Amino acid sequence: MTHPSLQTAAVSIRLGERPLDSELDLFGLTHRGKVRRENQDHFLLATVHPQVVVHGTSLPSAEALPLRGERLATVLLVADGVGGGAAGSDASRVAVETITRYVSSTLRGYHATGTRDEGELLGMLRAAALEAHGAVLADAAANPTRAGMATTLTLALAIWPWAYVVQVGDSRLYHYCGGALRQITRDQTVAQELVDQGVLAAEKASASPFGSVLASAIGGGTATPEVTRLDIHERGCVLLLCSDGLTKHVTDAEIAEKVAGMNSAEQLCRSLLALTLERGGTDNVTILAGRALVATP
Repeated sequence: MTHPSLQTAAVSIRLGERPLDSELDLFGLTHRGKVRRENQDHFLLATVHPQVVVHGTSLPSAEALPLRGERLATVLLVADGVGGGAAGSDASRVAVETITRYVSSTLRGYHATGTRDEGELLGMLRAAALEAHGAVLADAAANPTRAGMATTLTLALAIWPWAYVVQVGDSRLYHYCGGALRQITRDQTVAQELVDQGVLAAEKASASPFGSVLASAIGGGTATPEVTRLDIHERGCVLLLCSDGLTKHVTDAEIAEKVAGMNSAEQLCRSLLALTLERGGTDNVTILAGRALVATP
């Protein structure tokens, strides 16, 4: 399952200008892996626009009207389902659908980015995650075969020049800029909590039996959304979202190397997937990448 990347011809771009819709390079994919029978991951890659819906006009051609405005926001979302059978897939699907409805019809305050009113937007993003949490719980309660289902949720809402990152669970968001890769999200696992408490060494977290035990999940016993604001004004920097199916097999250093040599968002995602599958692909894997293009001179 893929989302077509949005490409552009080389144009004159000054560093720091708000990217046009045609200047975005976006791509996402998800894969079952080589071991799991089902793919329980879901993702969303979308742009949000103001739109005029014409219900009637005396004009000879409605096609000449500017019916869709420049985007308000770009949405990148990964949900990694947890549960037996198809339940995990149902949990991640319900979460993605709920977030999509919230972003398209309920979320307000796009204009408040970077202002003193920004707290309203941050609160709404937390509310969106909790609404997804409630929707998954309600779906599980109505369908006994889905009892115990849950999902991670990693959402990036890019409203230039900021990205607002919502995290529940252990899917990740990385930011690559200036030759350096940073993990922006914090894994909400029992192992990471032990690291934070000084009980477990950080380098042993990935090998710990608690490394895959979620301390917070959409539809789980606890859902604790964490919201982070990230400066994304610089052209050419990359946002990379992924489920843990990638990071089980590919190190941060290797991700950074792939991003540094990328030709496009699609090529980056496919090369990381190929490396994951080459190393066993023991889990479902989902990878999303996005950047604002810098024109060649």
